[in-house]
Amino acid sequence: MGNRLSKIYTRTGDDGTTGLGDGSRTPKDSARVEAYGTVDEANSAIGVILASAAVPAAVRDCLTEVQHDLFELGGELCIPGHSAVTADFIDRLESDLDGFNEDLPRLKEFILPGGGPAAAACHVARTIARRAERRVFTLSQTEDVRPEAIQYLNRLSDLLFVVARVLARAENGQEVLWNRAR
Repeated sequence: MGNRLSKIYTRTGDDGTTGLGDGSRTPKDSARVEAYGTVDEANSAIGVILASAAVPAAVRDCLTEVQHDLFELGGELCIPGHSAVTADFIDRLESDLDGFNEDLPRLKEFILPGGGPAAAACHVARTIARRAERRVFTLSQTEDVRPEAIQYLNRLSDLLFVVARVLARAENGQEVLWNRAR
């Protein structure tokens, strides 16, 4: 393992720049910082889900693995030219998604975010993952970004949608369906 942070503040960012993993500096509002910062935000949102006691073991295991993936993805985005996310990461998400979706009823209506505290938190994480995907895509328009990064985030948001449905059932057995005719 590399160096551990023993001092948290460095004062080097006081000028509005931040250090990338390769040692270079960039503005804190650069597309790269927006991308890996939003990935970090998605990781934190998943931590909120995992803080709930209502999370079944299979979901907990899956989301814990996702948190490690997101840390790897953040590192990939923080170090220009670095690669960490592989097709295996995406395949695992697809397998987990298919497994969780298998026992769910078919969707006939749109679902409103909600269904219980953990399910609602999962919907928030899903929307943050979608924003992270958009930020990484924006970065890819001006800098090299491996396609696996965007693909991973796309599958992750799909997985989080299905996991939110699983959690709604685990918490209270109900999803909130959109019904404009109300």
